[in-house]
Amino acid sequence: MPELPEVETIRRDLAPLLVGRTLTAVRIHAGAERLAITHAPAALARELSGRRVDDLARHGKYLLARLDDGRTWVLHLRMTGSIVHTTATAQAGRFERARVDLDDGHSLRLNDMRKFATWHLVADPREAMPNTGPDALDAEFSPAWLAARLATRTAPVKAVLLDQAVAAGVGNIYADEACWIAGIDPRTPADAVGPRRAARLHAAVCETLEEALGDRGSSFSDYRDGLGAQGLHQVRVHVFRRDGEPCDRCGSPIVKTRVAGRGTHLCPGCQRRPRRGSSRSSRSSRSSAG
Repeated sequence: MPELPEVETIRRDLAPLLVGRTLTAVRIHAGAERLAITHAPAALARELSGRRVDDLARHGKYLLARLDDGRTWVLHLRMTGSIVHTTATAQAGRFERARVDLDDGHSLRLNDMRKFATWHLVADPREAMPNTGPDALDAEFSPAWLAARLATRTAPVKAVLLDQAVAAGVGNIYADEACWIAGIDPRTPADAVGPRRAARLHAAVCETLEEALGDRGSSFSDYRDGLGAQGLHQVRVHVFRRDGEPCDRCGSPIVKTRVAGRGTHLCPGCQRRPRRGSSRSSRSSRSSAG
């Protein structure tokens, strides 16, 4: 599933090719009608056709194309979506679900094997991103922000990282990687993490996202960048999909389990869970001493 590094890579690829261009024709192919959320498919294609793209931004996993009429075309690639810039004469791929022709003889092709991608056309992009918190690479996503959200939750720390209201853009790959970098077992109750380890986890989230962005994302399966190429970060991950391989830090075999319903990879040797009640007891002791 494209996460923040993948979507930001696509944005950086497409922005110089799309900003200032006019969408001359938009087609949502038969069988892909659920792509259109805010309008009927034909109506959405009609509303987008003729519009100029004035800016291409991103928030979390969403691409935000600001149009010349003030509205925003919001694209979410979901699990298997990709959007690729190519020539207008290029052959359609097996999983092409929509096509957007541009005024310079090129086109955008939305490919999506599972047909979960969505398009919104809205006056305010927040309408298309309900319950979405700060982008995980924005200043608003701070160590204090993360610590405060962890402190009020009893769910596993990985489940909190996957909550887009907490860290928009973090998904399964980078939640696993961040927990490994921080040395935190992803099954740890969030309210047992404490402020110091929360700060370490925040730094780990930023580190893994920036590293993956530098590698143009991770292509474990369907992800392609805005020009149709694979990312490179999948060869540098520490735990994700490395079950049975030795940990880069301590040599213990990586194991796979399930956390919050998601396949989860961790090192049992150096990602230790705190002793039950240890964080709460220490907080109680400090409170009593005060």
